[in-house]
Amino acid sequence: MTPTYIVLAVVVVLVLWLIMMYNGLIRSRNQVDEATSDIDVQLKRRYDLIPNLVETVKGYMTHERETLVKLTEARTAAMATSNNPQASLADKERAENQLSGTLKTLFAVTENYPELKASQNFLQLQDEISDTENKIQAARRFYNGNVRDFNTKLQVFPTNMFAGMMHFTKYDFFQAAEAERANVKVQF
Repeated sequence: MTPTYIVLAVVVVLVLWLIMMYNGLIRSRNQVDEATSDIDVQLKRRYDLIPNLVETVKGYMTHERETLVKLTEARTAAMATSNNPQASLADKERAENQLSGTLKTLFAVTENYPELKASQNFLQLQDEISDTENKIQAARRFYNGNVRDFNTKLQVFPTNMFAGMMHFTKYDFFQAAEAERANVKVQF
């Protein structure tokens, strides 16, 4: 009778251990999904601010229509990619990096328009977009931290033995665009 209790106790401990491991993986996966959602919230905010920025800039910029058209096209492409469930993380990164680059071009072009730079509405929108860009970067760092934790759980023993059987797969990290990795040239 005692060996039966010992075997039963071992089985119960094993089952409890598997449940705890499974719940830990689910918790980590949900944290990664939450981090993805945080990025989407900030991207949505940026998408909502861009039309206001374009409208503000339109009245001042008479020769820069091409920049505004490119910004609108980049926003549309980024939104379409973001809303496409079939789009890969790399596709989303590419579209968002294109939009960020176009925004940087717009802000660089505004240097030629002193009245625009002095416009309170433009300055406020520029600050909000800069703040949103910072929040997007923070959300991506938060996402990468959660991905690191989740992927580590999948790779360490003994979880790695069971994670594949439970259909858990690793997530990809957000990567910096190639243009952002280049050395910055500073000239005085």
